[in-house]
Amino acid sequence: MRLKGKVALITGGTSGIGSATAKRFGSEGAAVAIIGRSVERGEEVVRDITANGGEAFFIRCDVRVADECRKAVDQTLQRFGKIDILFNNAGVFHPKTVPDCTEEEWDETIDSSLKGAFLMSKYVLPSMIERGSGSIIHTSSGWGIQGGDKAAAYCAAKGGLIVMTKAMAIDHGPEGVRVNCVCPGDVMTPMLPDDAAKRGMSWDDYMAGAGNRPLGRVGTAQEIANAVLFLASDESSFVTGTALVVDGGGVAD
Repeated sequence: MRLKGKVALITGGTSGIGSATAKRFGSEGAAVAIIGRSVERGEEVVRDITANGGEAFFIRCDVRVADECRKAVDQTLQRFGKIDILFNNAGVFHPKTVPDCTEEEWDETIDSSLKGAFLMSKYVLPSMIERGSGSIIHTSSGWGIQGGDKAAAYCAAKGGLIVMTKAMAIDHGPEGVRVNCVCPGDVMTPMLPDDAAKRGMSWDDYMAGAGNRPLGRVGTAQEIANAVLFLASDESSFVTGTALVVDGGGVAD
């Protein structure tokens, strides 16, 4: 029970890495506020957590909208009285080069990942600073470190998150708040088949490319959740400003 007595707020918590992390946090004793745009999927995650003895509730929120972020933070504080952990995991992906990417796709990608993390952090930080403790984790990507093909907006958003992580760690370390990010490689979530379809690739060809890394496979959402748990827990009490790569060796290769 590494998070017993803790309160966690997770954006993009209705599927994939966010859902796996919410369930893992719940099993480790945290009370969890799950943020997303799908009420149906959000309530399903809540049911899974509570069925296993955890405590959770869902807040419908678009992290691109400041007022919705502020209200989500207020609701969490009213419900649980504090926020110990913020996991900024919301994001979208459009496989486009710069000429191919529309302005709307660019804005959606940057706003859901980078602006969303900024807004949620903006409204959560005052309560963490007041209490003198907290852990904020952003979901970046291996492609935020080295780039990737047909992903200009995504790489820009994820690269920005890494540098913002370092800046926030410098600003808020003296106030007791740690800020880190996790950088997954390809992970078996609904994003993969969607990306394969948009790229016009067969599933076998796509997976052959995605698994072309030292460990020879894609990751699981649970494996990323394990890394996020480490960054959220007291086991990483001397870790801040870092980008933890969890990608089967893809960036190293």
